[in-house]
Amino acid sequence: MSDGTTTTAGLDARLEEHRTELTGYCYRMLGSSFEAEDAVQDTLVRAWRSIEKFEGRSSLRSWLYRIATNVCLDMLSAGNKRARPMDLSEATPLAQVALNPRPENTWLEPMPDARVLPASADPAEAAVAKESVRLAFMAALQHLPPKQRAVLILREVLAWQASEVSELLETSVASVNSALQRARATLAEHKGEGADAAVSDPLDEEQKKLLERYVAAFEGYDMAALTALLHEDAIMTMPPFDLWLRGPADITGFMSTIGASCAGSQLRPVEVNGLPGFAHYKPDPDTGGFSAWAVQVLEISAGRITGYHCFLDVKRWFPLFGFPLDIEREADEAE
Repeated sequence: MSDGTTTTAGLDARLEEHRTELTGYCYRMLGSSFEAEDAVQDTLVRAWRSIEKFEGRSSLRSWLYRIATNVCLDMLSAGNKRARPMDLSEATPLAQVALNPRPENTWLEPMPDARVLPASADPAEAAVAKESVRLAFMAALQHLPPKQRAVLILREVLAWQASEVSELLETSVASVNSALQRARATLAEHKGEGADAAVSDPLDEEQKKLLERYVAAFEGYDMAALTALLHEDAIMTMPPFDLWLRGPADITGFMSTIGASCAGSQLRPVEVNGLPGFAHYKPDPDTGGFSAWAVQVLEISAGRITGYHCFLDVKRWFPLFGFPLDIEREADEAE
């Protein structure tokens, strides 16, 4: 660098300071947890290799965002859009349920809050950051062309000035403003399921009690109690399967038939996509303990659960969230 202050010993630490916010940016751009982490790693390697070219005319942070944007745009050039089951088909009636998996690159993927939400002293800023990684918003972003996506995230989520975004994208301020208007209009057309999720940060007392009741109902596999917690239009998804169900009758009907082996499960809380969630362990008859089954993400609004999303590829998700794939049955439970 031009001031000669950057040393090899300190560069790693300076780059690493930006990992969480860059991961959040790349995750919003790509819709994939693992692709986002790959993109950030690529960004930091490129920055390390070309640090001598960094002349200090912008901040190190801005320079890293420029690199990350180019990495993401390259990754998005293939045109793949991540989706949720309800973005691809109509709801499946319970009587017609079939478990049809689709390839993993079809799906919008869950992400632990800690990997994408840097600590913020500003409550309003923290709230915007959480809202911008919720599943509904992430799904809506997938409808934007890549450069519009970058403009909207930089301007609306990260609060960059139009002049800063124009410099990063090497375009005019007028082009940035035009792209932002088009992106806003597209998002308004694709609000979709879950857009009305109203989760306080931190959770208010009503929401905490709702989740406590949910855990008790689910671990007790009490379908009547669970029905009382579900909104009449609640939806359930189970990627990598493409089915989705609407309404308490179909959801609990599925859980008590095809999903009946989940009776006696245990839940462990997780913070995921700015929403409450749980690591779901199902009883394992072979070991007498519990095996990883799903990462659950809940959308709640007006005192009811409106979205119940189960991500089943646990060999990928549980290590990402820092959970083991198996847990033992506690002694007091076994008695």
